[in-house]
Order: sequence, then C-alpha cells, then structure tokens
Amino acid sequence: MRVAVVGHVEWAEFLRVERVPSQGEIVHALERWEEPAGGGGVAAVQLAALAGNVTLYTAFGGDALGRRARTELERRGVHVHAGTRPEPQRCALVYIDESGERTITVIGPRHAPRLADPLPWEELAETDAVYFTAGGVEVLQQARRARVLVATSRERRTLVDAGLAIDAVVGSREDDAEQVAPADLDPGAQVVVTTAGALGGWLRPGGPFRAVKLPGPLEDSYGAGDSFAAGLTYGLGRGWSVDEAVAAAAACGAEALTRRGAHGLPD
Repeated sequence: MRVAVVGHVEWAEFLRVERVPSQGEIVHALERWEEPAGGGGVAAVQLAALAGNVTLYTAFGGDALGRRARTELERRGVHVHAGTRPEPQRCALVYIDESGERTITVIGPRHAPRLADPLPWEELAETDAVYFTAGGVEVLQQARRARVLVATSRERRTLVDAGLAIDAVVGSREDDAEQVAPADLDPGAQVVVTTAGALGGWLRPGGPFRAVKLPGPLEDSYGAGDSFAAGLTYGLGRGWSVDEAVAAAAACGAEALTRRGAHGLPD
C-alpha cells in the first residue's frame, strides 16, 4: 500500500503551563520541547506508523530550522519530497495547559508545496490514498490523481475553487474555519466527517459516531485531528467501508491524545 500527504509542516515549540497567560500576565513553563509538527507533519508520521511507509510533499524554509524539520521527519520514517522557500521555516508556539488543551500561535507564512516545485508529482497516480492539508488548486489536482483523496476542511476555499470530487473531507466541529457541508463543494464530497472530541462526531451522509476510549492517560490534544484524518485516509485506502475507516480514525485520534505533543516521546 502506498500513501502520501500533501501539505505543510511547522516547527513547534511546546510549553506545558498550568494555564494560558491572560493579558499582561506572566506564567512559568513546567516543561519545554520542540519537534516538527503542523498538519502535514503529524499526519505523515501517523501514516508511516500505520502503513509502514509514507511520502510527504511539502516545502520548508531555507534556514537551519527548515533543514532540521526535514531531518527529524525522515528519522521518523517519512520519505520527504520538498521545495525550499527563501523565508525562515514557519514555527508555532504551543501552550499545553493543565487540562491538556492546546493553544497555538503560528509565526511566519505557511509553506505549502507548489506545482512549480520539482517534485515527482507523477508518482501520486500510483498512490492508494492521499491526505491533503495545504496547497493551491493545481496541487490539489495532482493529489486527486490518487485512488482515494481525503482533504482537511481547513482548505475549504481551495476545495471549492478546484471543483473536484473528494472522497472524504474531515474537520473539527470546534473550529469555525473547518465548517463545511457536502453542498458547499461542487461536484462535492462523498462523505464529510465532523469530529467533536469526546462526543465522537458526525458523518454526512450517515449520522453520529462514537469516540473511542483512550488507551491511556490524557496527555494533550495536539495533533488529534490530523491523526484522525490520517487513520481515515489509511482505512479508505485499504478499501474499508466508511464506518470501518472512521472507527480506525477514531482509534488514531484517541491514541494521539495519550502522547506528548505531535509524536510522543522520542525513541
């Protein structure tokens, strides 16, 4: 099975705090760590664990941090095809509070892949399933060459402008920027999956589905949504039914809630 992610990577600095500071307040970090993250980074590492291989089409900043992000992802089993941007690598500052909720500030422009990047786009035609997190219409058209295409609803404008059939669109009910309905897309999505944390979520068409019990103590919520999407991509790529793929996705999302940050403690 061949799977791929087309999207963006951020270098994330995580700070564990008792609470996110309010205006003018000073708080002390209880723990600090860094790792490659963002929607594309999280999903690629999750798919590498599920499928045993994954290819990431992305772009990095042309600085030492961009090179470090690539090296760290490759160390985690991700085969990377990437363009290089003259700007510094996009970063994110992530607060993790005592409840495990994450609050994120991003720094710099998002580095999405472009069709002009010298990447092996033709290989997507031989790919079983792709998860799309960032890129323009031309990049989405390349991703559509795969047998199964799953896309984040965060890219709603691109999905609408492209006018392509999408096998599944996935997003969070808690994020206003991720709200999308099948009627918003032309020719539409076969299924729209809306997640709702511990409540499970909703399939359109289909109906509600339940969340999966956490396999361990709650660590934090960072990356749970993109881990869910990676599981959905994997299941649909394997030819499973939508219900089976969503069950696998829910299990991936639950597992993500029990690991630290984007990928868990290093080996």
